[in-house]
Amino acid sequence: MTKFRHPVFTARHLERMEEIMRDVCLDFETELAEFNGETNHVHLLVNFPPKVALSRLVNSLKGVSSRRMRQEFPRLAQHYYRANKLWSGSYFAGSVGGAPISILRQYIEQQNRPG
Repeated sequence: MTKFRHPVFTARHLERMEEIMRDVCLDFETELAEFNGETNHVHLLVNFPPKVALSRLVNSLKGVSSRRMRQEFPRLAQHYYRANKLWSGSYFAGSVGGAPISILRQYIEQQNRPG
């Protein structure tokens, strides 16, 4: 979720954000299986082994994406305010072991569709 839930992302921002987050996942030897986003947040489905610390992965996803987005889209800086942070400090992570990947993908794909 963006800082203060401000709606800052366009379709182009989200396309680039997905590329950046895929690169970060590769660095962590994890797989970004699904990505979807709205104007003020993103949904990720990540396959990762137990050796990867979730907090380190999330911090890297947020930090790298914030830094690169600010470099590549300077106009986003107006939404960073004084903290120079695009993302809020919080996140939600859930374990979905055993659920079919097709159901999880469908859930994430439908997150930005109205009712």
